[in-house]
Amino acid sequence: MMSIPRTLFEEEHQQFRDSVRRFLEQEVAPHHARWEEQAHVDREFWTKAGAAGFLCASMPEEYGGGGVDKRFSVIVMEEAARINATGLGWGLHSEIVAPYLLHYGSEHVKQKYLPKMASGEMVAAIAMTEPGAGSDLQGLRTTAIRQGDHYVLNGSKIFITNGYLCDLVIVAAKTDPAAVGNRGAKGTSLLVVDTSMPGFTKGKPLSKPGMKAQDTCELFFDNVKVPAENLLGDENSGFVYLMQELPWERLQIAVIAMASAEAAIDWTVAYTRERKAFGQEIIKFQNTRFKLAELKTEVQIGRVFVDRCIELLLENKLDPATASMAKYWCTDLQFKVMDECVQLHGGYGYMWEYPITRAWADSRVQRIYGGTNEIMKELISRSL
Repeated sequence: MMSIPRTLFEEEHQQFRDSVRRFLEQEVAPHHARWEEQAHVDREFWTKAGAAGFLCASMPEEYGGGGVDKRFSVIVMEEAARINATGLGWGLHSEIVAPYLLHYGSEHVKQKYLPKMASGEMVAAIAMTEPGAGSDLQGLRTTAIRQGDHYVLNGSKIFITNGYLCDLVIVAAKTDPAAVGNRGAKGTSLLVVDTSMPGFTKGKPLSKPGMKAQDTCELFFDNVKVPAENLLGDENSGFVYLMQELPWERLQIAVIAMASAEAAIDWTVAYTRERKAFGQEIIKFQNTRFKLAELKTEVQIGRVFVDRCIELLLENKLDPATASMAKYWCTDLQFKVMDECVQLHGGYGYMWEYPITRAWADSRVQRIYGGTNEIMKELISRSL
């Protein structure tokens, strides 16, 4: 989608973008439909991505990462969104789980897990949502009770991205027995659990109307003994850590939303140039041109805002309210663009083999995960 020039990236970023694009076109695009049918990507794909340097790019080199700034990670997200490769789960692995380990993990935890995450040997997930606690994380009922040199973890989590293939997962649980079942954020801790620990089991991939290639499942913890050294940060401080990391997580969702919306407009312009009705190309009808003009304008506005948010992130100045604005507004816009573009495709817009159809179905959940857009508005309102 032609737009005003972006000033966010430098030459080395553009070269990296070219390599990511080639990798995705060669290693992802030909397989994504099959991954949708099996409800997860091929496990060996992760090690290919690691070998190519596309996992944990912003992690320090001493832990196997690329040691580069987060603009490189943004590029990976944008390029995956450009071809609607929603099954990858890279962003959560590299830019949500890995930063938790880096910022709050002991040196033992960092050395044990981060290099294998960077290589793709280990796939990572984070488990916050429960059957009775979604956007409201204060309602957690999973418990981790300290017994000597370990915690005993019990409970279940649901809607966990990368859950089916994961080798390690960060689990949010109540470590203060007095806080279990009580409203509020007190007593919450974060623990790193891996598949070598007895009592950790996974459900089958959940069936979803969109994002079919992204493995999403339930996780179960039955008296799992988690070494005390796998605690992230201080006990009972987990909710604070979650709040500190959420702005970047929510900005990632906005980044994907804008790249996805831009791609949708490109597909629709191409389609309306080829498709004819009443003896002329669909793009020659004023309604089509005006609708696309409106969408392109709104997406350009969103693009400028998101790029500014990325600049603020790089300066460590991105506040929770601004990140919430980006998450809610951009995902609302993304779905609006998808819906309008489906309409401009006519009946073909409802056929699964068309990219716009898949992108439309995939985009709906963007307004839900990472905190629902209604919760975003609540968070923004607190800054008034």
